Amino acid sequence: MIDRVVVWALTLKARARGERGQDVMEYALITGGIAIALIVAILVFTGAISNAFSVLEKCIDFDSTSVCGPF
Repeated sequence: MIDRVVVWALTLKARARGERGQDVMEYALITGGIAIALIVAILVFTGAISNAFSVLEKCIDFDSTSVCGPF
């Protein structure tokens, strides 16, 4: 998959002669960087997010084993 992205980026770069198409290339690289950062963040924080929803579910149900309870 990375190879396809590299080929795509090189193709865009080859099409950009001089300053023509430079903005498109910059936006494509920025968008790709943001996409990779989001994927990494989702993969890293999946357990934490799942745990947070589990705790929230117990709080809503007023489960006696939860760390929160009715005031």
